[in-house]
Amino acid sequence: MSLQLGDTVPDFSQASNQGNISFYEWAGDSWVVLFSHPADYTPVCTTELGEVAKLKPAFNQRNVKIIALSVDDNQSHQGWIQDINETQQTKVNYPILADSDKKVSNLYEMIHPHADPKVTVRTVFIIDPNKKLRLTLTYPPSTGRNFNEILRVIDSLQLTDRYQVATPVNWQDGEDVVVAPSIPTAEAKQKFPKGVTEIKSYLRMTPQPNK
Repeated sequence: MSLQLGDTVPDFSQASNQGNISFYEWAGDSWVVLFSHPADYTPVCTTELGEVAKLKPAFNQRNVKIIALSVDDNQSHQGWIQDINETQQTKVNYPILADSDKKVSNLYEMIHPHADPKVTVRTVFIIDPNKKLRLTLTYPPSTGRNFNEILRVIDSLQLTDRYQVATPVNWQDGEDVVVAPSIPTAEAKQKFPKGVTEIKSYLRMTPQPNK
């Protein structure tokens, strides 16, 4: 059965370019973005891993650790990392799992046989500090991911975990949010002193509480 939102993700131990990774121990009390790419020395993946390296300070600010995966081995990873650093003008600064035995790929069902039975598709898992799966995205090998969108989702998850709100369409950090439908309007006005705008009884907006 595939992993579903709210499931506890499985632990694993696997080699990486930064040494052996025992996942739960490595993750600690951080959020984690685990993302797979189809193969080393491929063009779209090269741009993706370079972009993630550039965005790592933004992930760090959100207490998020980054870990990538492909089914190639560490020797392949090391050579490819040099190419990423050169062509993307950055330095890969996070682990890449060397899943040549496909242990993690199969555990997390990253291989979609009808797309390609030999490699992983572009899957993203956002995992919270309790090791619960909070988001999964699956892209085809031909389409590069938008990691700014992944940061946006993390902002939403962390905000809505703390406050009784949801984030509306195209929301960006700092914009108005939706009051949770479970809160009566009178209570919401006390809970959110910046103000509550009632558009409909079920659609009420308030300024982002932590801004």
